[in-house]
Amino acid sequence: MAIEQAKVFVEDLQRGMFVSRLDRPWTRTPFALQGFYIRDLEEIRQLQKYCRYVYVDVIKSVGDVGVKLRKITRAAGESSGNQQAASAKGGYHRIPVAIHCKPVQVRHNSYAAPEPVRKEAARARQLHDRIIRGMHEVMVQLKADRPLPTTQVSQTVGLMVDSVLRSPDAFSWLARVRDKDEHTYSHSVRACVWAVVFGRHIGLRRVELVQLGVATLLKDVGKLFLPDEVLKAEKRNPRAELEYRKFVDYSVKLLSSDPSIDQQILNTVQAHKEQYDGSGYPRGLRGGQIPVLARLCGIVTFYDEATNPRGAEFPVPPSKAVSQLYELRNCAFQEQLVVEFIQSIGLYPTGTQVELSTGELAVVVEQSHQRRLKPKVMVVTDREKKLLEKPRLFDMAADDDRKQALVSKGKKSLAEVGLITITQDLDPSRFPQIDVAKVRDQYLCEQRLPSFIARFLPGR
Repeated sequence: MAIEQAKVFVEDLQRGMFVSRLDRPWTRTPFALQGFYIRDLEEIRQLQKYCRYVYVDVIKSVGDVGVKLRKITRAAGESSGNQQAASAKGGYHRIPVAIHCKPVQVRHNSYAAPEPVRKEAARARQLHDRIIRGMHEVMVQLKADRPLPTTQVSQTVGLMVDSVLRSPDAFSWLARVRDKDEHTYSHSVRACVWAVVFGRHIGLRRVELVQLGVATLLKDVGKLFLPDEVLKAEKRNPRAELEYRKFVDYSVKLLSSDPSIDQQILNTVQAHKEQYDGSGYPRGLRGGQIPVLARLCGIVTFYDEATNPRGAEFPVPPSKAVSQLYELRNCAFQEQLVVEFIQSIGLYPTGTQVELSTGELAVVVEQSHQRRLKPKVMVVTDREKKLLEKPRLFDMAADDDRKQALVSKGKKSLAEVGLITITQDLDPSRFPQIDVAKVRDQYLCEQRLPSFIARFLPGR
């Protein structure tokens, strides 16, 4: 079903569009007709005087622009069930708009190749616990109306940055797996990890990584001053939504009370809810007006909220969250940065449950950073989806290399060696018997694990 209305900023309007709604009551404008075709530039100029955006009727719009709108919205409606449902409720679908924005300078491979995740695991766990305790201390201080311990938080984030620079996967494990004693502020901690992993990937300097990490960790402190009925509401009416959005200003006010706070941290917190097309808040910034660190923070915030919805028992498969994120490129988020973020975490981030082409189920335990589709996995079930007594480690990249060597030497064909691939990532709610936290601890903590790279399947 085609989406009937599209939200369009006035500077992106074109002749042939049918304006069906404004961002304010018609009576507050000089327009006599409540709904009209745009015929010339003068009408666009008039709209620019009174409105930031309007709603365009996709079906009624005519000419080339009408054809383009219907094609875009039809494709968008078919590509995502979640997006389609949201569009039906909201009455419109956001479409990408052309915004002039200088590409972000990316410096891949700025840091040394990651160390093995086991080497960094213990140190990462200690730092993760320290961050959790630090966030608890932040909340205690806020409730007691005492100064925020931002200096201590910055020092801890600096240590985390160093850990991520050594081994991104060690902290990614801690961001992906939701423990039973999860704290209410764990979203900020997870988003902080994704932010630093993302920043490492694009080559941010260490000082920028610390600024990004601290801002992402503390961006929600202002929510402490929101009423519970506003903060925890599944759906908010317009008045409640306006009240909710005040948390950004509250956060900035709290953080700026510390005279030693880095201005870049404040800028990032203040703009992390702005969106690429100008539809964000609190100032409606768009494109290059949004600081780069805030653009990164916005992406990781969305990703973590998409993978860990409030109130959900299980995380959402990464592929679904990535799909939602990709749908919003050049709408909510800069396309270049969306693509870079997806590359930074991989299609199958550490901790993801996957199904192999053999029919077995496994958990991704460590990335192969040069070959993202061939990670190390822990096989946890047989082909019939029955749990194994002892999970088995399988290095997909090493297995591929071994089999490709046989093919190159002419000893076997590709069909004979049977390359093993990941067919899909899994919704954790489908197989609740798989204890990902247990797999994590076994892989990271045990000194010796048997390797079944060559013969982890019967008959191989």
